[in-house]
Amino acid sequence: MTIYMESENIIYFNLPEMLKRDTLNTRAFADEFVVTVGTYFSMLLRLEKQSAKAVEALNRFINRSADIDSYKSLDNLLLLLKDLRSERFVTPIYSILGAYDTGNWRLAAHRAEMMMGDFNAFCATLDEMRRKGKQAAVPDPAMPLKEYIRILDEAEANRKPVILAIDDSPTILSSLLSVLGGDYKVFTLPKPSELERVLTRLTPDLFLLDYLMPDINGFELVPIIRSFEAHAETPIIYLTSHGTIDNLTAALALGASDFVVKPFDADILREKIAKHIVKNV
Repeated sequence: MTIYMESENIIYFNLPEMLKRDTLNTRAFADEFVVTVGTYFSMLLRLEKQSAKAVEALNRFINRSADIDSYKSLDNLLLLLKDLRSERFVTPIYSILGAYDTGNWRLAAHRAEMMMGDFNAFCATLDEMRRKGKQAAVPDPAMPLKEYIRILDEAEANRKPVILAIDDSPTILSSLLSVLGGDYKVFTLPKPSELERVLTRLTPDLFLLDYLMPDINGFELVPIIRSFEAHAETPIIYLTSHGTIDNLTAALALGASDFVVKPFDADILREKIAKHIVKNV
């Protein structure tokens, strides 16, 4: 493995969220190599920079205008991914370069096009994790990476799951805090229009959404939630006083995991939340 020394000014990544999403094969890397957090973050920063060059290279392969520089960009990314023990794009890159080596430009273009969408999403996630790096607990750069992961895992095992409850009724929100506050960390949002801003700072494990609110209904909040990669599958439970078959069917079709009819029974609500949070872990 190539050794990357960290600089004095560490660029932090949100490693807790990266581990949760399994963005990179970080645990396997930490088990195999004795490196510090700072060294690992330096490698990730280099990966981000190399990935930007690789996107340009992939576009050139797709347009059948690839040259030796395009080839080198993908080859350099390949070496770095192998150093990081991240196999996600190793096989696709090998197939692109192999097709190029044999002069099969059409096949190289096809395979580059197949890789591009997934790779762009990967780059966006890596950029997001860097931007959110200072929002997470900032570790000592000299700490061994494996030890930092152990500390994170221990903290995760002991933390309360986070619930975001969105309802325009202060009475309902107060009731939810009273019923759920002992087992969960409950955040309340009486203004649904602020949801997107809140989700840039908070990563709930489950959402409780009121169905009918004055400015926006619960159905309209689902696309906002799902637009965040971290919440592509986060459970959503609707609280509704309109428990008709049509409404409930529509809610489930839009991506809701379940529903509870208001006024809600505390035991039923707790049971459904526990079921979906466990399923989501």
